[in-house]
Amino acid sequence: MTRVVVVDDQTLIRQGIRGLLAVAGIEVVGEADDGAAALDVIADARPDVVLLDLRMPHRDGIWALRQLRERGVDVPVLVLTTFDDDTLVLDALRAGARGYLLKDVTLEQLTRAVETLAAGGTLVAASITDRLLRAIRSAPPPVGVDPTRPQALTEREVEVLRLVAEGYTNREIAGVLFLAEGTVKNHVSAILLKLGARDRTNAVLRALHEGVLR
Repeated sequence: MTRVVVVDDQTLIRQGIRGLLAVAGIEVVGEADDGAAALDVIADARPDVVLLDLRMPHRDGIWALRQLRERGVDVPVLVLTTFDDDTLVLDALRAGARGYLLKDVTLEQLTRAVETLAAGGTLVAASITDRLLRAIRSAPPPVGVDPTRPQALTEREVEVLRLVAEGYTNREIAGVLFLAEGTVKNHVSAILLKLGARDRTNAVLRALHEGVLR
């Protein structure tokens, strides 16, 4: 059973998410009402995925994402918020979020997103993808990335990266492209190296920014 921590400042929202996920067979193993409390809960519960709101009092979601990255906590974080502001989306992804959904999603969409992140994938709501691409193209390269143009990817690496951008796991990519999972992992490692990216989400952002993916 996939284990989740829910971080939201509204008690009713947390309770609602807990109940919905239980119906889908996903266990909520911890809750927090702000970013600072979330760090302690995540450390204790060690969830497979964190559902994180962005706008919270005291310490917000962006702060929590940056703290997790600085502390080396590699838990997949799915932003679940009512805010679809371009700047917030980019800030969250650059801070380490691997997914971004709005709270008007269906239970099926939420469940799929949680399972996708738990399996190592990424997922951004389709409703904000077009705006996100436009914002990325006009924004400077992600923080921490070499600003020079990245090395060219092979055709196969571009194929793999397209599937990564769509939220596919390494195993799923292997099935689609008829490759061994180890081969896919090697391609992903090469992609990260060539793009100067720290993780899969950052690689997709860099590829979009540079026009490698369109």
